[in-house]
Amino acid sequence: MTSKNTLPMAEGRRGDSARRHQRVEKVLSAAVREGGDLTVSGIARAAGVDRSFLYRHRDLLQLIHTAATTPPSGEGHAQVSRASLQADLANALERNARLTARVRQLENRLSQQLGEQAWRDSGLGAPTDIDHLQRQITTLEQRMVELQSQLEDRTEELAAARAANRELTRSLNQAHR
Repeated sequence: MTSKNTLPMAEGRRGDSARRHQRVEKVLSAAVREGGDLTVSGIARAAGVDRSFLYRHRDLLQLIHTAATTPPSGEGHAQVSRASLQADLANALERNARLTARVRQLENRLSQQLGEQAWRDSGLGAPTDIDHLQRQITTLEQRMVELQSQLEDRTEELAAARAANRELTRSLNQAHR
């Protein structure tokens, strides 16, 4: 249903699309060759096209994805792929997180030890022979329990002796009457 008037416009649009297609292919091959940015945004920016152009042309999008995941062939030196660089980055970030946690742990330990040392040096802290003092306290508590038991026994004996004295005194007093 194209009329004579719209035919040149449609051909012009097809030609423009073909030129942009060629620019993208040219930029992509240069990026692969030189190790440039192999992302959709990077290729679109370098080729001067909109990203939506690349998403509308699945063949170009597939070329970009293939180039990004395929390791380049180097002449005498190994080149790295984007995936290996991302893996290295992830590993480095994880190692950084582990080291940060370890540093925090060591800082806390150092802070605790310095605090304890300052507490001891100030004379406010507990003596260093706490274990000896704890044993001495336990021994003295046991001795106290033994002495209390002896005191109770002697108190009972004294009470019994007093009761016996009262009975004897009472019997003697009744016998003299």
